[in-house]
Amino acid sequence: GIHEVHAQGSFRTEEHRYNALIERLLRIRIIWFLYRYGVKVSNNLLVGLGPVLVFLLGGYLMMQGRLDLGSIVAFLSAQEKLYDPWKELIEFYQVYQDASIRYKKVMHAFAGETEFRLEQETGAPVTGTLSKTAGKIEVRDLEFTTGSGIKLLDRVNLTVEPGEHLALVGFSGSGKSILVKCIGQILSYTGGEVLLDGHPVSELSKAEVMRNIGFISQAPFIFSGSVDYNLLYSCRALAEYPDAGNVDLPGLDDKIAILQQTGLFIDVLRFGLNTTLSDKKLQDLAEPLLRVRQNFQTTFGKELAEHVEFFREDSYLYHSSVAENLIFGTPAKETFAFTGLSENEQFLTFLSDGNLTEPLLETGAELLLQTVDILGDLPREELFFEQTPIRPEEYDHCLELASAMDNRQLSRRSREQQFLLDIALRFIPSQHKIVALQPLLEKLIVHGRASFCSWCAEHDPDAVSFYSDSRYIASQSISNNIFYGVLTSESPQVEDRVNQCIIHLLIEEDLLETVAAIGMDFNVGNEGDKLSGGQQQKLAIARVLLKRPKILIMDEATSALDNKSQSRIQGLMEQWKGSYTLISIIHRLDMLPSFDRVAVLKAGRVVEWDKVEELLAAKGVLYELIHGKQH
Repeated sequence: GIHEVHAQGSFRTEEHRYNALIERLLRIRIIWFLYRYGVKVSNNLLVGLGPVLVFLLGGYLMMQGRLDLGSIVAFLSAQEKLYDPWKELIEFYQVYQDASIRYKKVMHAFAGETEFRLEQETGAPVTGTLSKTAGKIEVRDLEFTTGSGIKLLDRVNLTVEPGEHLALVGFSGSGKSILVKCIGQILSYTGGEVLLDGHPVSELSKAEVMRNIGFISQAPFIFSGSVDYNLLYSCRALAEYPDAGNVDLPGLDDKIAILQQTGLFIDVLRFGLNTTLSDKKLQDLAEPLLRVRQNFQTTFGKELAEHVEFFREDSYLYHSSVAENLIFGTPAKETFAFTGLSENEQFLTFLSDGNLTEPLLETGAELLLQTVDILGDLPREELFFEQTPIRPEEYDHCLELASAMDNRQLSRRSREQQFLLDIALRFIPSQHKIVALQPLLEKLIVHGRASFCSWCAEHDPDAVSFYSDSRYIASQSISNNIFYGVLTSESPQVEDRVNQCIIHLLIEEDLLETVAAIGMDFNVGNEGDKLSGGQQQKLAIARVLLKRPKILIMDEATSALDNKSQSRIQGLMEQWKGSYTLISIIHRLDMLPSFDRVAVLKAGRVVEWDKVEELLAAKGVLYELIHGKQH
């Protein structure tokens, strides 16, 4: 994340985080050494103290003439015993000295001068002081040469007026990214000058530049932590500067507004809806969310009746498996997971006591025989097994079992019986149409549902978190609690409609912002690996826009977004035209008309710079670039 830290000027934020970690490690190290050497020294001292006392007494008696010469030897031995603890103290001192020297060497290696001043010096005024920019940028004969002597920018000249939007285009390797990084003080140019309202960027402090410039890179770094942490990253970085004063960080309304503008709000809301509430939040939200569930079924139940099967305690769920119907809840213990119930001795005992074993075995046998009879010798491919709970890799075993079932009786609790029971528990009537659900089995399962709840309360209360029409289910997400059912259609339009209905009801209950705030607590993973590339870019754009910079630099910042999202961001930029200066590297040339001017770079030089209409009329490099891409 070094480029992101550098671009956002968040050195103090990272320094505080690093120092907190180092101080914690230091405390652990000190305590560890105190215990280690304290216990060791004390132990050795106590071990040596007993003989010392004996030798002291013996020496005294020797001097009184009561003992012989052996007492003197004993006295000398006691004196030697005193050296061991001191030796260990000396060893500890040596370790301390060694650590001190190593620490000084490491600190010396990192004690170099920074490329730019990090913050405005106190006291005497410094050349290049800038508090708040108007947004004018001047690039004069700018050059950038690498350490190996390769010139990537060659006498570049540009002027961007306050509030003007400039697009940078050019072939790969033309120097676009190097140019914007020099303007944003991420790279130190080797020749020429970049002026910000007349102040040389090279002489400005990082604090002054970051207060006025927002930089969004093509591959932004997302920090481990929550969406909210990443969203406020730039604002917190600004607040860390000594001259920032008491800065109020953006509130929830500001964050939601920027998330909506960048198109990330729906994703964050989905994170919130997919969250399982903690005990503390559950106390406050359980009752209003239950009202949302009731309103969802009352308001949209008829509209969604063809696409949703709502949970009912006294009704069979035809789009759920037999196991899910019987348990009617979320297993809290692995032994009661839906996939392993046929191996759970407690569950098998319940089935036997509830007279469910035989009907389930008969259903499993019927499913097996019908599958073998219909599929015959067809290839073991998923397509042919869609309407049966039997998996392709199990089919060979099914063929053997089917031929054996007519010739012998299956023993109780045998492996074959367990397999048949497993097939029956996987049976989903709406999906596995190879066999019809028998009315008797349906009634037994609905009746057994209540019996199983009572049985668990007596034998294993923590085994399952049961569904209830009138109770919030703590083990399920907010979305599942509101929806309280299963989709009977895989159509994306139906899923979108369900989400729209939920959002509508959350707004009515004034819970939309609350759920969004919960979604902002979503952990994005290591370097944002739980987010898609598009979501990462939207989050990077949102965190920079949230600090409202006067100058915005975008280095192909929308390259990972789809056309709709790119259009949204571009529309947002146009709304703010005139209020801030924009320099944007773009790869979609159809976006050029929305910019005031276009600069075309080639081999490190600006070869064209004017309005897009005039450049196209001149049929120069931009014209060739556009028509070359079209061809």
